[in-house]
Amino acid sequence: MAFDCDILVIGAGPAGSSAALAAAREGVSVLLVERGQTVGVPVRCAEYIPKALLGELPFSDRSFVVQQVDSMRTILPDGATHQTKAPGLMIQRDRFDRLLAESAIEEGVELLLGTRFLEPKDGFVVLKGPDGSFFRIRAKVIIGADGPRSSVGRWIGSPVKRLIPAIQVKGLLTAPMDHTEIYFNPKIYGGYAWVFPKGGEANVGLAVVRGSKWSIPLKSALEWFLDVLRSNGIIKGEPHSLIVGWIPAEPVTTSVKRNMILVGDAAGQTHPITGAGVPQAVMCGRLAGYWAARAVIEDNLNLLNRYDREWREDYGDSLEWACERRELLEANWERLADILPKCWVAFREYYGRS
Repeated sequence: MAFDCDILVIGAGPAGSSAALAAAREGVSVLLVERGQTVGVPVRCAEYIPKALLGELPFSDRSFVVQQVDSMRTILPDGATHQTKAPGLMIQRDRFDRLLAESAIEEGVELLLGTRFLEPKDGFVVLKGPDGSFFRIRAKVIIGADGPRSSVGRWIGSPVKRLIPAIQVKGLLTAPMDHTEIYFNPKIYGGYAWVFPKGGEANVGLAVVRGSKWSIPLKSALEWFLDVLRSNGIIKGEPHSLIVGWIPAEPVTTSVKRNMILVGDAAGQTHPITGAGVPQAVMCGRLAGYWAARAVIEDNLNLLNRYDREWREDYGDSLEWACERRELLEANWERLADILPKCWVAFREYYGRS
């Protein structure tokens, strides 16, 4: 079977749904495909968003919000703390993703679940449906929003080159928290550990760069961190809901090729130091959808380059700076306590200000 559409979006996360919605609002036909059986599942996210993002969302439903946090507490290698104002929200990320997808559907986007992108072939895109059947889509523009290990990125020869493995569980808090906690320790090479509260529980996890004499196995690092939290009286009992994933740590060199574009984690638009990516996914997704639609309407694929130019104007400098800070951090890990103020966003020195 073969079908036609103006724009095919691969992946129904925040980037994909935002792109699909923006394109549909321009009046073009949009097909959004998601490999999962349910949008937003599994959740591979610490589930924090800045409060300011609320004003950019296309829906008023706030049922995805679990609690507010007002600050970020950074715990340094010697145990000292550094408190920073960071008004934000802890969310149910799966609910958040579904609300975005529902907004796109309300605008006329067609959503196919359980559907995998396989390959572009003879002017079509081959997809595999939930029943195992194969079908073809002929799309004028293809938007790859299929995560850090993007199939679309691989096909256009522009994969995310740096991926950092992360692991997370849910733990029971001993007391409520109104802030997030970030831990730096020599054991967590190139990354950090976190405690992000969600009511009576918290998302507890860490990310560790592989391939160094400093590196230790991901699960071993997590067990060590859980023991630290228990001994400090922050969590209790046994954790649950173990999940692992990848955090992009470098933007792609090329986000546009022929009629294909990359957005969100697939484009490496995640912050290379903090790992934050939801705001960029929403905002860059909106740009991707708009310029994809304009390219279709004006029958001019060169307009896709406007997307690449605009998202780099908005985020390119901050991502490039973060990449430089990451290189500095990893190269000077034996001096973690000394170098950290220049490499972590909570400190003025990170921004080149002493």
